[in-house]
Formats: sequence, C-alpha cells, structure tokens
Amino acid sequence: MTVTAFAAGNYRTIPAFFQYSSGVVADAGYSIERVTFREPIPLARAFAQAAVIIQGEGRPLTSFCACELRSPGQFTDAGFIAFNELYCETLAAWGIYDTATKANPVARSNVCPEIDGPSEPCMYAFCFTVQKPASQPTFVISGSGESKPGTGPYAERIVRYGETGADAMLEKARHVLTTLEGRMAEIGAGWGETTGVQAYTVHDPHAFLPGEIVKRGAARHGLTWHYARPPVQGLEFEMDCRSVAHERVV
Repeated sequence: MTVTAFAAGNYRTIPAFFQYSSGVVADAGYSIERVTFREPIPLARAFAQAAVIIQGEGRPLTSFCACELRSPGQFTDAGFIAFNELYCETLAAWGIYDTATKANPVARSNVCPEIDGPSEPCMYAFCFTVQKPASQPTFVISGSGESKPGTGPYAERIVRYGETGADAMLEKARHVLTTLEGRMAEIGAGWGETTGVQAYTVHDPHAFLPGEIVKRGAARHGLTWHYARPPVQGLEFEMDCRSVAHERVV
C-alpha cells in the first residue's frame, strides 16, 4: 500500500476500496478531532449535522476524514455494495469521493448492534481535521474484520468461515490485530500512539484478551467492546483504532 495525500482535507490516506480507505493520518500542522452523537442518527440527518459542526469550526467539508456507522443487520455481499454506493453519494457531493476513479479517502467502521439496533443505517461518530498541531500524529484506522484481502465473495476470504469456537475466534482475532498493525505501520504508528481501540463481536473475547490484545499494547487505554456484529454475513470479529487530539459528544 502507498499512503496518498488528500490535500483538500489536509490528511493522507491508505487506499483500499471504493467505499472507504484503510486509514487516515492528519497532515503536519493539523490534527484529527472526533465527534460522537449521544444516539446514532440516520445517515442523511447525521451528515447534515456533521456539516454544521465542521463548517462551524471554519473547516471545509472535505476535512471529513472518518466515520463510524451502525446498521440494522448484516448485509449480503450484494447488499453491502448497494449500501456503499448510496453512502458514497454524499461524499461525492462534498468533494471527497471521486466518482471517476472511485477513490475514497475516508476511513470507516460499520457494524450491526446485536441488541436494540437501529431500524436504518445511522452514524455513531465522525472525525474531521482541524488546523491545530498535535504533539503526536493523529490518525484513524478503519474497522477490519477477519477477511483476507481480495475482491471475491466474503465466504471465500473469511478466516475460519462458519466457525466460532475458541480456536477459531483466536485465529480471527490474530488476523484482525495483525491487519490493524500493518495499516498503522504504513503511517509510521503503532499501538503506543493510539488513544482508543474498539472491538465488535457477539462472542466472548476474554479467552484471547490478555494474550493477544493486552500484551500487544492494544488496550493501553482500555478496550471498548461493542456487542455488535461486523457488517457482512459470515464475519464474526472486527476492530478499529484511533489517535485523536480531542473528542466530544453532541
């Protein structure tokens, strides 16, 4: 992977898919701030509120660099593609998503709460860049489930597909953690720079929490466990991480 500049947003990005990048890091002289909604908000209204907040800080809409979504349930492969195409329409209108090249610099997580989830896709949180230098680089690494790289059906790429036993979950977690580490390495970062790490699964992670997550340094500020499933059917475990200069709840 090659980190590329998104000058209009004052951040660099790790290219991945049309629906999202693997991660973003703020340019020198800039930092990333995170805004969490007290309750997840349907996408159209959430984007509108995000625009008010971003522009209220004197920043362009192109400074929008990451978001965390919540969906009613896991998608089929085809349903996931259709959702992503709709989601990208707003990013294109904001001058972020390039419809010609299908280049999308925005980092993202999209998960499905197992209990009391939304009735339609919603936004839980978002990040944007501000013109404030930080003592350390600020970044957001996109959520990753236990699927291997590729464009084929997820069922063919998921680690230990269809298995949720202790050994299978351990292998899935190791794959996800290694993936996040690889993405952070692309921007010269590691667990030591993170300010927040989140895990998404409905399976008990305690068996591998000490040996795989804590010992790696991935829980230096604790681990936020969301009782939720990754977005695509067949995926069982997902994580994301971030290093941000400021967080607020609205």
